[in-house]
Amino acid sequence: MARIDVIMPQMGESIAEGTLSKWLKQVGDQVKRDEPMFEISTDKVDAEIPAPNAGVLAEILVQQGQTVAVNTVVARLETDATAAAAAPASSPPAGASAPAAAPTPPAAPAPSAAPALVAESSSRRVAEPPSRRTAEPSVETAEDRLRRKSTPLVRKIAAEHGIDIASVAGSGHAGRVTKNDIIGYIEAPPAAAEAPSRRAAEPHFIAEPPSRRTAEPTTEAWPGDRVEPWSRIRKLTADHMIMSRRVSAHVQTLFEVDYTRVSQVRARRKREFAERGVNLTYLAFIAKAIAENLRQHPSLNAAVAQDATILRRDINLGIAVALDWGLIVPVIRHADELSLMGIARAINDLGERARAKKLSPDDVQRGTFTITNPGVFGSYAGLPIINQPQVAILGVGTIEKRASVVTLPDGTDGIAPRLKGMLTMSFDHRVVDGADADRFLADVKKMLEAFPEDAG
Repeated sequence: MARIDVIMPQMGESIAEGTLSKWLKQVGDQVKRDEPMFEISTDKVDAEIPAPNAGVLAEILVQQGQTVAVNTVVARLETDATAAAAAPASSPPAGASAPAAAPTPPAAPAPSAAPALVAESSSRRVAEPPSRRTAEPSVETAEDRLRRKSTPLVRKIAAEHGIDIASVAGSGHAGRVTKNDIIGYIEAPPAAAEAPSRRAAEPHFIAEPPSRRTAEPTTEAWPGDRVEPWSRIRKLTADHMIMSRRVSAHVQTLFEVDYTRVSQVRARRKREFAERGVNLTYLAFIAKAIAENLRQHPSLNAAVAQDATILRRDINLGIAVALDWGLIVPVIRHADELSLMGIARAINDLGERARAKKLSPDDVQRGTFTITNPGVFGSYAGLPIINQPQVAILGVGTIEKRASVVTLPDGTDGIAPRLKGMLTMSFDHRVVDGADADRFLADVKKMLEAFPEDAG
């Protein structure tokens, strides 16, 4: 018999740690190769991690709810020597996405040019004299790399506020700066009270601990209440939404769309799509119209970098998926290059894999515009919060028959049922002017109401 280490996999290049959210097997259980053993949550995605080999779960070293660095041994499998030789303990679990040894260029997020600029300028500010630097070895430790790397979202927030991450006290693994750390640093009041001369002499201050920040209302559970702790994805979503509201100047615009033409095209082509294993939904038509029109309206396919705007070359549509345990936004890459069939297939695939916890970190990164569909639950219209670092998000309202004024063949007006729904868009007024947002949605509406039969 031999024992194989089961490790916390590196789920993407920028991921330095993960939370073991749930054990799917217990000590003594038989485990098949590639059978899911446990679930993890990272800054990017929730995922099930498969067993590297068949055997018996002999030992659990990391308990549910614990956050540990990547490559930490979380459990050990007991298996026969032959099987162990076929699956070395140093290998990451089979099926795990984006292993550390594999290069994953798309996973390296580029939310803005600002983080690199801030990191470069801050390194110049704190640089020591050359004579002192030459006397000390310039060796970066693993802890230094972990702290400097942080996460794309933390670097984005730091760049938005012109903050040097090195000046923030980190509470994560090896002093890594977390989202809560950077938000606490921004909200900490000491700098505002200091005199300018003192700030010039002492450019850095330490964030106040959470206990000293503005206290949130304390709510107590009453007898008979059920308390449900937030999942990691719920916490991350909450932090992200609060940050987005604070960072972006949210403005909304609403358009009513007549989907009668889309309904006719869908009815004619639904069977063709079904024969190829694809469910043709109204969302696919909307995503196609968005992708087609973003190229003509680049300010909507953008990000903010301090006092500059990054106009994205790629058009990558994020499609929000509601899960029982939270919300996740997988991304359709290069959506403008896909046919209607390609977009419909991508929506189906990402939705199924999101619900099955089979998404990789690459699947949820590098989005440039997001679509959320509360209409599937019957919502007339929603006013969504922007998914940072993007500058716009589209909400799709329910599509239903409504009484509408129509012009009859003889030129008179009448009332007739038409298939209609609302499109609402939240946009960042720092970058997007109201006229540009309305022109964009007007073009999307125009395409949907005269949708081409040969759209692919």
